[in-house]
Amino acid sequence: MLITGFAAGMFATNCYVVADRPGSEAVIIDPGQDSAASVRALLAEHSLTPVAVLLTHGHLDHTWDAAVLCDEYSIPAYIHPADRHMLADPASGIGPALASVIGGIVFREPEKVIEFVDGEPVDLAGIGFDVDLAPGHTRGSVLLSTLADTGDGTLPVCFSGDVLFAGSIGRTDLPGGDHEQLLRSIATTLLTRSDETQVLPGHGPQTSVGRERAVNPFLAGLPGVDDSAENGPRKGRHGL
Repeated sequence: MLITGFAAGMFATNCYVVADRPGSEAVIIDPGQDSAASVRALLAEHSLTPVAVLLTHGHLDHTWDAAVLCDEYSIPAYIHPADRHMLADPASGIGPALASVIGGIVFREPEKVIEFVDGEPVDLAGIGFDVDLAPGHTRGSVLLSTLADTGDGTLPVCFSGDVLFAGSIGRTDLPGGDHEQLLRSIATTLLTRSDETQVLPGHGPQTSVGRERAVNPFLAGLPGVDDSAENGPRKGRHGL
């Protein structure tokens, strides 16, 4: 499997391009601010044909260039219905204090939008993605999970959006955020997975469930977490 990407825009949002192999179809995950040109370059470099944009949640730093890319390639955007309103009204998801980043820019939905259904997988570009609702950062945050062929077997991979980061968790102080709900989501949808599960977050470096279970201070006290993890601050960081 080919998984490549880059950090985009002022929020350094991780945008991923995922394909079965070079020369095949591909999906684009979370095309944030100023990501379109780099996405085009990756598609050309690996001779990929995009078939969909997948959005882990509705915050602007993850959706900024979704309509541009979807309409350019005549492909749909997938998003959970609880976050769909942010595609055309991003200020509703970030609140008045951060709305200044929008300025006079007018946002709209892509021409075609498909809503995720919790627990209902999607099969795109020859890759099966499990979809798990994990609210707390936003009401419609989802985890997108698949099995990556390593050549020597398969490795579970989870695109976690802003639910879980290396050493941190998503912020919960924006509209729709709920800290306790986020911790419950992590406990029930991530910490139940194998330690080898690779976590590709919306910001920052790649990590694994095992590493976060052992050292992430924000997870101390949750079921299945190493007791040696130290308690940390009560608010997450990264992005919007």
